[in-house]
Amino acid sequence: MLGEEGYALTIAGRRADKLEAAAHELGAAGYEVAHCAGNVADEDVVRAVIDTHRERFGRLDVLVNNAGVGIGASVGEIETKRLDLQIGVNLRSLVLFYREAVGMLRAAGAEHGNAIVVNTSSISGKSGQAWMSVYSATKHAVIGFTEAMNKELLADGIKSCALCPAFVDTPMTDFVKGTIAAEDMIRPQDIAEGVRLLLRVSPACVIPELVFERRGADQTGG
Repeated sequence: MLGEEGYALTIAGRRADKLEAAAHELGAAGYEVAHCAGNVADEDVVRAVIDTHRERFGRLDVLVNNAGVGIGASVGEIETKRLDLQIGVNLRSLVLFYREAVGMLRAAGAEHGNAIVVNTSSISGKSGQAWMSVYSATKHAVIGFTEAMNKELLADGIKSCALCPAFVDTPMTDFVKGTIAAEDMIRPQDIAEGVRLLLRVSPACVIPELVFERRGADQTGG
């Protein structure tokens, strides 16, 4: 969607093979794409992603913090390694990306007043979920940090929005597709259209949060 809207893209992911395949597909569609592989819970990787983008394109108008991981466990069975992984990817990386990108975002905001940061939270960031307690906590934190960034950065022309979807039909929700059919889930395109809205509203309009609910569902999970 960002490519369709005329943006050059820098994409990042943990798996180099999958990332390169995605970059190739986007490039074949006619979009200008750079990519940088690594675990975004690693501070050096975050810096490398931003450096890659800066060196290739020189400016940043839209930052999308979409990396996430969810690992379920009852509270008495939470493993420290998995606790740290979820905090590192879902929250720490987001904070680091803001820190490393804020200079370029401020430059864009000064130019047109509509620099945008999109942070993927979850419907479980609106209501804590049993078994997914750590994931829910990190997604609540994403919403809180998004609110804080709007208070801190709106004067610089930088808007932040937290996306809060229920189950979306991606590989991340394969674990629940025996209970909820894929066709009953939100589509990735639905999320993309929400982000397109953020691009098109005026600089005077701030949308701090978008909630995506599944029709007829008791809004849990996501």
